[in-house]
Amino acid sequence: MAWFLGTTNGAEPVSGTGVLLVNLGTPTAPTYGAIRRYLGAFLGDRRVVEACPAYWYPILYGPILTFRPFRTAKLYRAVWTPEGSPLLALSLRLTAALQAHYGDASRARVELAMTYGEPSVAAALERLSAARIRRLIVLPLYPQYSGSTTGAVFDVVARALTRYRYVPELHFVSDYHAHPAYIGALAARVRATWAEHGRSHLVFSNHGIPVKYVAAGDPYRAQVERTTTLLVNELGLGPNDYSPAFQSRFGPTEWLTPYTDDRLQELAARGVRAVTVVTPSFAVDCLETLEEIAVTSRGKFLAAGGERFTLVPALNDSPEHVAALAAVLADAGGLERA
Repeated sequence: MAWFLGTTNGAEPVSGTGVLLVNLGTPTAPTYGAIRRYLGAFLGDRRVVEACPAYWYPILYGPILTFRPFRTAKLYRAVWTPEGSPLLALSLRLTAALQAHYGDASRARVELAMTYGEPSVAAALERLSAARIRRLIVLPLYPQYSGSTTGAVFDVVARALTRYRYVPELHFVSDYHAHPAYIGALAARVRATWAEHGRSHLVFSNHGIPVKYVAAGDPYRAQVERTTTLLVNELGLGPNDYSPAFQSRFGPTEWLTPYTDDRLQELAARGVRAVTVVTPSFAVDCLETLEEIAVTSRGKFLAAGGERFTLVPALNDSPEHVAALAAVLADAGGLERA
């Protein structure tokens, strides 16, 4: 059994705080095999799909993992970059920017991990072990809590820590949906987009979850609504200036509504010719923002009579995002803002 934090013979850890940023995950390549492996891990997690395995697994390992990777690979190829997957590349840049914010790694060591795929949580914890940190702050890159995302991070981290005899002082950030620094960063991003492209009706497109998860007690919808209210107030919007929506539904289960594409087509039918779409539940841009929203949803809005569609970039590795996360970490685990 391993000894956590690089300790041997009962030696104490010697350095500062470890920060583990965790995002969802991504295929290693835009290929059938890589996407099949990623989807198998993602959709095979019972936090993500709460269904009886005897019912779900034959469907997952049958038609879904046989046919879905073909279509998904095409979508990933459309957004793939020389650095690889946008989600991974931007998450790595954000990690580096946050590390630079803290400067000396002996004060705060920042590592990135993915719930599914690479870099893994286990490997990131090994690197923090080698750094001999005293405290560990786990920050899932999901501003709003859901059991299917943040809860899954907790599961993976907890399983990995069972390997270690010495577990550090542990802080787990469940959400930061209403943190003033996060709301301020979002507002700055929207204002900058409007300054460049012109002000228009603001559509909030948040990742959806099944309705039954909310009915079972998941706070996600309430936290999304709180984020929306705070950002609307920060921007000084009236009731006719914005519309909430949810994207990325999957399968026959009822998901949170209104669906983003339906909302956009409805707005166009009402005579709204220009929209700005913001995606507050996504910390960095990824397939869901760069293809689903920027390409597919844009096309549906324009086909329905819309004339101008603007996507607000995710916070990514912007200075505002780094400052917001530093503020969240300071409040959650006492890590100084620097």
